[in-house]
Amino acid sequence: MQVYGTKVKTPLFLGTARYPSPAILLQAIQTAQAEVITVSLRREGAGGGAFRDLLAQSGARVLPNTAGCHSVAEAITTARMAREVFQTDWLKLEVIGNADSLQPDVFQTVQAAKVLCAEGFKVFPYTTDDLIVGERLLEAGCQVLMPWGAPIGTCQGLRNPDALRAMRAHFPGVPLIVDAGIGAPSHAAQVMEMGFDGVLTNTAVALAGDPVAMAGALAGAVGAGQAAYHAGIVAPRDMAEPSTPVFGLAVLG
Repeated sequence: MQVYGTKVKTPLFLGTARYPSPAILLQAIQTAQAEVITVSLRREGAGGGAFRDLLAQSGARVLPNTAGCHSVAEAITTARMAREVFQTDWLKLEVIGNADSLQPDVFQTVQAAKVLCAEGFKVFPYTTDDLIVGERLLEAGCQVLMPWGAPIGTCQGLRNPDALRAMRAHFPGVPLIVDAGIGAPSHAAQVMEMGFDGVLTNTAVALAGDPVAMAGALAGAVGAGQAAYHAGIVAPRDMAEPSTPVFGLAVLG
């Protein structure tokens, strides 16, 4: 996938919150071979320089996010601070509209994206699977979209796969990364089989019984799903169709 002029070979993006220990986080990143990891400014502030050093050891690119922001002003201020702290213009934009579902406020997200893109940020917007919202974000200057699969942290998988398929078809040339709701390797494989460019997950790995093993499992599932999509998945049929030819069968008198 090519995003903002940068090639990203590994389609699995990892979040960095809620891991049992910094050492396990580092092992999970390395096992998943994740090239991009998301970090909130609040998380970095809690860990300080030691946490930043740990992230540097992983060799992954940091994608700061505005997690926890509920307004345009708060998201823009957090983004500017994150750019100074992490020395990157990449930004995962989150503007939350509902405290229970953590659904993005798409109206404020578009407003914030316009300001941040104008300031030179390379914005990765967390959004819904709404096609019109996606179009508005692209018009604002975003070159990638991150639709949700299900509410953050629920691990429910894809709540509305038909809407995601429609989004993939509607934006054929736009990098699309499913963000939120991924809870199992099968969910990640399903996303990639649809032709999406990547998957972002945090809870499924961080809270697994063995986060490092789960990181490896998700990486394998993402790779398998991507390979299957490019191989050409056979469409389901309504009627049975024999796989063995009838020519050559014995004729019984």
